[in-house]
Amino acid sequence: MARLPTRTSDWAQGIALGRPGVFSTRLVWAAQRILWPLVRVCFRPRMRGADNLPDDTPYLLVANHSAGAGIAEILCFVALYLRQVGAHRPLAGFALPQGFRVFPLSRLLRAIGAVPSTYEAARDTLAKGVPILVFPGGDHETLRPVWQAHRVDFGGRVGFLKIAREAGVPIVPMAIRGSHFTCPIFLRARWLAWVLVVPRLIGLKRWGISLTSVLGVLAIFLLVPLHTGYQCLLAWLWLGSPFVFLPIIPWRITFRIGTPIAPADLFADNGEADLQDVLGRVEGVIAALVADAGHQRTGTDGS
Repeated sequence: MARLPTRTSDWAQGIALGRPGVFSTRLVWAAQRILWPLVRVCFRPRMRGADNLPDDTPYLLVANHSAGAGIAEILCFVALYLRQVGAHRPLAGFALPQGFRVFPLSRLLRAIGAVPSTYEAARDTLAKGVPILVFPGGDHETLRPVWQAHRVDFGGRVGFLKIAREAGVPIVPMAIRGSHFTCPIFLRARWLAWVLVVPRLIGLKRWGISLTSVLGVLAIFLLVPLHTGYQCLLAWLWLGSPFVFLPIIPWRITFRIGTPIAPADLFADNGEADLQDVLGRVEGVIAALVADAGHQRTGTDGS
């Protein structure tokens, strides 16, 4: 019997990169005609600092991450990036390798030029001169409770710093504010991934309970005319499904892109022990941008 993959590198085996950072023609059309009008109504997104993105060198665009699967913020970013920067400037998003194994998500990831979140994919992508959008906090940060909405916490992860140091590329900090309220999270725990089973089967170490989770469970017990045992089974399946992270609140989402940080400024000493200090600095810069985004009442929204 085949063993299920347990590590990111296991899930990434055999995934072809395709065209990193290149947006498909159909995606660009859909973003202009369908996605932008939709997110403009639902989330009123705005972006500042797009002119800080280097156009003559690859880089890591490093951002905080929110709301379970980050669906609202990712859709808003894609729409704004294509409007303000343009499809002629490639940008490859780091995505969990599991996503490349599930249809139709796999098609969408390739349409936006995403690459698996592995060191090998990062080296290949940056070597081609293509910058990468990275959410270092991953599930640790995106599943944080809603009362920590404005907290930047990468969970001690320094993999992106190793990539930047090895490739000698700058880090461009980006703050995202407001997206955590589109799908409020109440609980983040490792034991949830084990109890609900499905998250562990797809290689996730943590899971969360969101407002969408709670509303779905209430609907099952109040509106579905089944025996209590079947209702419990449906509730269990619902809590472990990715649909619990769908955005349901139309909250404004703001992006603030800061100035690039040169590798020489970050890695003056190449000692491995210094990476935690560098991590704290990058988190601090992004946290300051998050606060700045909260003070801004007006800004460019791509309209």
